[in-house]
Amino acid sequence: MLDALSHRPDVPTWPGGPVVGAGLWYSLPLTLIAEFGLFAAGVWIYATATRARDRLGSVLLWAFVAVLALLYVAAVFGPPPPSEKALAVTSLAGWLLVAWAYWIDRHRVPVAAF
Repeated sequence: MLDALSHRPDVPTWPGGPVVGAGLWYSLPLTLIAEFGLFAAGVWIYATATRARDRLGSVLLWAFVAVLALLYVAAVFGPPPPSEKALAVTSLAGWLLVAWAYWIDRHRVPVAAF
């Protein structure tokens, strides 16, 4: 469903069937609204489904959200990477975000379901 909204009309409905697409990515403002909307929804779901066990559980989460938002804005409005090596290094450094997310999760607990 999201692919059909974002892509140009090239998403097949079934093999050999008609193709659909609304071309959302042709509009930067609509792209930013959709991307940040999905990001905000994910943050809201995680933040309401868990609670901080300690101070780190709260500080780490909101610092992580801020860093991810800043990285996204920098990727959209910043210059392209100066070389393939720079792109490779920053891409591999992205794995540090996975470790950070794991660290956050170790300081949060699920909210009890009723």
